[in-house]
Amino acid sequence: MCFSCAMLIPAFVALIYGDGGGKAFMQAFALSLTVGTLLWWPCHHHKQELRSRDGFLIVVAFWFVLGGLATLPLLLLDTLHLTVASAVFEAFSGLTTTGATVMTGLDSLPKALLFYRQLLQWLGGMGIIVLAIAIIPLLGIGGMQLYRAEMSGPMKEQKIRPRIAETAKMLWIIYFSLTISCTLAYWLAGMDPFDALTHSFSTVSIGGFSTHDASIGHFNSPLINGITILFLLISACNFGLHFRAFSTTGHENFIKIYLRDPEFRFFISTQMILVAICILVMWNHSYFSFSWQDFEQVLFHATSISTTTGYTTLDFTVWPSFVPVLLILASFMGGCAGSVGGGLRVARVLLLYLQGKRELKRVVHPNLVYPIKLGKTVLDERVIGSIWAFFSAYLLVF
Repeated sequence: MCFSCAMLIPAFVALIYGDGGGKAFMQAFALSLTVGTLLWWPCHHHKQELRSRDGFLIVVAFWFVLGGLATLPLLLLDTLHLTVASAVFEAFSGLTTTGATVMTGLDSLPKALLFYRQLLQWLGGMGIIVLAIAIIPLLGIGGMQLYRAEMSGPMKEQKIRPRIAETAKMLWIIYFSLTISCTLAYWLAGMDPFDALTHSFSTVSIGGFSTHDASIGHFNSPLINGITILFLLISACNFGLHFRAFSTTGHENFIKIYLRDPEFRFFISTQMILVAICILVMWNHSYFSFSWQDFEQVLFHATSISTTTGYTTLDFTVWPSFVPVLLILASFMGGCAGSVGGGLRVARVLLLYLQGKRELKRVVHPNLVYPIKLGKTVLDERVIGSIWAFFSAYLLVF
């Protein structure tokens, strides 16, 4: 039911620009509202705590139901002519912030449709965070248990807020604030209001959709590229960490909260190492001249691809083949736990590294008792086991 309201916004955009797409979005709104009401009405009186099996059902239903409803406007638009398979692909790609697309000629498409694609990624990005922090801990797959292990004091066994509704509210506030900030930054850097808003949707959500075929490269602006890099890095960090940082008082505490977090340090370190390796390889192949423009392009694409965003400003496939392959491999790690980034998540990769390090020490010292710590917190072996299970399942997909 709530998702159906999202159809009204692009309908309003269609009215402003007069591109004729309003009818399709109003029809999709009516159908989505009907389906939502039919699903909500039989169980709206039942109130109880979520169990693990409820969490699995919510995760599956979230993607399949919303993905199906998100397909409706793409099928109903007269000017698009997408097949059912293409429409489903585009809708799921948007909601899951994957960023792959089957659509071309974006510059000439109706503004309402372009806005809707970007909006899907923005809504999907926030959905991922809410699931990661509020729902997925119920499933016990080694995700936000790591985040909760780093909490101290009375909140150690809680989420950001003790109730899921309050958790979601605080996350929405952070997410919305980042979106507004990104929109203003893009606008001040030279984007028109429409592009600034729509690109902030896909930047903060780490989705990668654009309203132009040339992606961010359409604007040909180093300043816009720099703003994109900044907000991609912010969005790839743990939103629970953002909450803790902005809830403190004092500049020193704000900085220390980030620097004390082992996942954040590992994430920033790997980004710096990734950029350095790319620069060295490209310099060795005479593709890098140590100019600011070359450095900015390497930094932009390393950040965009490793965070699983997919923005581009040029054809990086002409670079030495090692660089694109390295960037794609880096995207398997993706963003931090509790972020909108994809991939395995930085926390899991860090824990896999620490586990491997421990096993190597055990080869030399078989009787060594060597607990795995995240910061100062000793992690339960069940958390490590669940991460290995997730990692194995992740590899099986490929």
